Amino acid sequence: MTTGTTFPRSILFVCGMNSIRSPMAEVLARSLLPGTVYIASAGVKDGQPDPFVDAILKQEGLPPVSAPPRRMEDMEDGFFDMIVTMSPEAHHYALDHTGGDAVTIEFWPMPDPSATTGSREQILDAYRDVFNRIEAKVRDLRARGLASPA
Repeated sequence: MTTGTTFPRSILFVCGMNSIRSPMAEVLARSLLPGTVYIASAGVKDGQPDPFVDAILKQEGLPPVSAPPRRMEDMEDGFFDMIVTMSPEAHHYALDHTGGDAVTIEFWPMPDPSATTGSREQILDAYRDVFNRIEAKVRDLRARGLASPA
């Protein structure tokens, strides 16, 4: 993907545990990018599903996360045209484990909303903020001329 005119055939979103940021990005990308693009998500360590993610997706009219959290090393297909990392840990892992592969790696730093304390609404606001940030980045990816809406 050097010219900026060809959309990647496959994108992997990666965060720490594949329980919040990367699954949100996977669902958003599936809703905003062409259906011909293979989209997946993973983490660098084991994680558990986060119920706040599905709550936010439901509020936004999107389907819930369909796959349980998985690690990058457990992915059956290890090659992607583009890897989007969402935490420093994920970014370093992706750089270390792709070596000489012909892959574009982008770092989209996103806060971890699970660290938020307070009322349920304050916590949901933190998750909603991350959702909105990811949505803006996915829309930007599409707007760069790499893809047109499905």
